[in-house]
Formats: sequence, C-alpha cells, structure tokens
Amino acid sequence: MNDPYLPTRANSPHDIIWFQTQPRHLAGRGDPRHITQALRAAGWANRSDPAFPHVLLVGPDYRHTVLLEPDSEPYGAWWRVRGQEVDGRRWYTEFGANTPVEILAHLTDALLEPAPEQTPPIWEPLTAAGWSYERDEHGNEIARHPDGILSLERWAVEPGETFHWRAQAAVPNGGGGFRRIWHAYLDDQTPPHLIAAFTSALASDEPVQRGMYDVPHTHLVTQEQRGPQGEQLATAHEARLKAIRAAARKARRTAALTTRGGPPPAAVPSAAARSR
Repeated sequence: MNDPYLPTRANSPHDIIWFQTQPRHLAGRGDPRHITQALRAAGWANRSDPAFPHVLLVGPDYRHTVLLEPDSEPYGAWWRVRGQEVDGRRWYTEFGANTPVEILAHLTDALLEPAPEQTPPIWEPLTAAGWSYERDEHGNEIARHPDGILSLERWAVEPGETFHWRAQAAVPNGGGGFRRIWHAYLDDQTPPHLIAAFTSALASDEPVQRGMYDVPHTHLVTQEQRGPQGEQLATAHEARLKAIRAAARKARRTAALTTRGGPPPAAVPSAAARSR
C-alpha cells in the first residue's frame, strides 16, 4: 500500500467500495499487481525504468519476461509475455488493455510451475462451459462464448501457414462491424500448457471484484455490492503472495538437491556428543 494521503489508484483496495462483477471477461483490466507482485514474490527481477511508465519483469532463469506497457492506441497491447524454451524455441503473446488480470494470471501463474508431463485439454473446458466449437477443412478452429461477445480461435491466414491463437471480446459497432473490447494473441510456439491455462480461465464464470462503473461497458455487466471488501481483498492477496513465495522456495531447494545429486548425508555425531 502506498501513502494513503496521496491520491492514487495504488492505494487500492482500501479506498474503494467493491462490487462483484459478472461476466468476468467483460469486467475490465483490474489491478495489475495481481500479476506483477505475484511474479516478484516468485523471485522475478524488476528491470523497469522508474522514469518510464512501464513494468518489466524477468524470470530467475532469464528465459521469460513479462512487460506491462500502457499503449494509447485503442487496439494496442498492454501486456507482452515472451519466453524461450530449453530447446531454443522462442514464443510471444500479447494482451490488450482491458484483458482482466484474473484471466491473464492463469497464464503467468503457469510460468511459475514446471510444465506438466501431459498437456491439459484446451478446448474441452470451453465446450463444457457451453461454448460452441467448429473446425474447418483447413484445420482452423473457433469456439464462441454463449453471449456471442467472447471467442477463441486457432487460425492460419493461408492454408499450410503457421497457426496462431487469438481471443477477443467484441461488440457490434452499428455499422456492420465490431468494436473490440480486448484481445489476446498467442503464437503457435507458445507451450501448450500455457495456452490451456489461458483457455481454462476463459471458461470460468467466477465473478471478480471491481469498483462501480470501473468497467469498459457498464451495460454489459452486472455489479452487486457484496463479497469481500478492502481489508479482506488485501488479506487474500497477501495469502496468494505468501503461497507463491513458499512454492518458489520449495522449487529452489528441490533444484539445489537435484544439482548436488541428492540430499546431503546425515551428520555423524561427534565423539564428544556420543559420550553425553
């Protein structure tokens, strides 16, 4: 929490009345610290320029970076996540300004865990949540939320080209086209378990906490004053960070033992200690 006497959104969550907001994919960006402080708790380094309006975080092994850089362009990307796999493959993802941090955090949280041996399903959580699903003769796939606003597709511009993933929430603009609320782009080199983490978040209908009218389009959401408020939200956030710190410490201990080839041998009591 920052200085409470200086007016800034960074003083949240204590100085706002919070409303339970649904659907979550139309609730707006939320507090970026849900992501940035979680990565810092896991040992990511802050490489930001304090005189420039951005946050640049780098993973402990320097293979992953997360950049939050506000863009004034309506279709610009605010979040950029890059990575390099152990085999040298590089991947890139980006997310628009109004991407809810609770959705994006599923992907960034997955960066803190080892990749699973088996890739979780990507499309099944969506269809189980009532999304439609189509696949054409070229292998392009698309799933649509029941509200018709949110969609996810895996597509290639031309048959035979590399596929890309794109999610977007968009509403009709009255002229036959659509006005985008937020978007996500993931190239096909993105590890499948990260894509699965993101799509599982899209399938969730759990509400999120937002200030009244602090959403892109008030007519698209419902907001009710119930659920956790300032101190409860702060406590829950600190519990999240504490769990991430503990998991990071455990992962470092495991890595150190693996590097040494196993746990150290048990100490042998000295002769003086045995004689006591």
